[in-house]
Amino acid sequence: MDIQKLLLKTEQLKTSSNVEQKKHLQKIKIIENLYFQGPKTNTDICEQFGISSPTSIRLLNQLIDEDWIKKEGQGKSAGGRKPDLYRLKEDSFYVMGIQLERSRIKMAIFDNHNKKVAEFEGLFQLENENGLVDHLFEEASELLKSSKINLEKLLGIGVSMPGLVSSQEGKNFTYFIKEEESESLEIILKRKFQKPVFILNDAKSACLAELNFGLASKKENVLVISMDWGIGLGIIIDGKVYQGSTGFAGEFGHIPMVDDGLLCHCGKRGCLETVSSGLALTRMAQEGIKAGESTSLSLLSRKEIEGLQPRTIIEAANMGDQFSINILSKLGINLGKGLAILIQIFNPELIILEGRFSRAKQFITVPIQQSINTYCMAQLRAKTRISLSNLGEDSVLLGSVATVMENIFGKQISLINKN
Repeated sequence: MDIQKLLLKTEQLKTSSNVEQKKHLQKIKIIENLYFQGPKTNTDICEQFGISSPTSIRLLNQLIDEDWIKKEGQGKSAGGRKPDLYRLKEDSFYVMGIQLERSRIKMAIFDNHNKKVAEFEGLFQLENENGLVDHLFEEASELLKSSKINLEKLLGIGVSMPGLVSSQEGKNFTYFIKEEESESLEIILKRKFQKPVFILNDAKSACLAELNFGLASKKENVLVISMDWGIGLGIIIDGKVYQGSTGFAGEFGHIPMVDDGLLCHCGKRGCLETVSSGLALTRMAQEGIKAGESTSLSLLSRKEIEGLQPRTIIEAANMGDQFSINILSKLGINLGKGLAILIQIFNPELIILEGRFSRAKQFITVPIQQSINTYCMAQLRAKTRISLSNLGEDSVLLGSVATVMENIFGKQISLINKN
């Protein structure tokens, strides 16, 4: 099993025949399909790619001989003998996902079945740009070493982060702002890791995870709302993640919500994030505690109150703390007002709420729905379902992994098609 034989370069394609290129393209598509959609029968492969059964069987047998796939189990029968199921063989390849937050770094290595084989989590202030690349490299290298995987099998690294991120340019225009002529963050990371690296906005990463592995799978028009320290938006139109002309589509948290409101970290006043985000939640809680509100949060130490986290307030709400429930309700009403605008613009079939706020469950979904009922046209809101993500806390990491797979296999397919 040699990953380099799977991923051909331009020079190799020039010396191969059209028949060889076509066969390689079909193999790449089969591997990509098995990765994203799981085990398939020969009939499934034939229908998916419009090829004959003998051709499909021949390709599948070659992939078995090359150690990429294996037969495992049987599919449903339409009458007669049950068909064999084909799936990717264990230990075929690995992908690393890195999730940068404002004060934390998460990273994990996933195998070709999207099973987490190693993980790390640590504190780091994203505003402190100095030393980030070296810090990432050191922690990632240690994680790779402890995982004991064959580094030649590491396909690439996906890095998700907050801010205005252009995946096409490999730059973050909120953090790591450099001179125009300087190298992009993506290029710097590629040189450091000596592996393909792809960066993307964290909300789009969560959206990509939902599209490939979550509730948005096989759906056409979906909005994914990431609720954390900020508010992010991922947009799925016609079954694809919408990027916008410069890759910045989805800055939902910075729509104007309050006239002459609080100053947002983006530099404008009254943004949605100032009244409906993790930052807003902790600020409201701290103000309430200082004003003497009756809440279990007032039992926290001064240091804990100063460093208050959204999860602490959400846990208090789930334990019945009325003050925490009330401020979550205020946030939900403001967020629902913003979502009402999005529903009337995009007419989505589904809105997925993901991120730490999803732990608040009914304490956030009920006020959101009430607000949508108030501010959205009945004909539109009736066609939109609101759901909490089922991917858990790894949704952004899974999106980082998915972008590596999409880019590497997509570029390989484009390379062959152009040749």
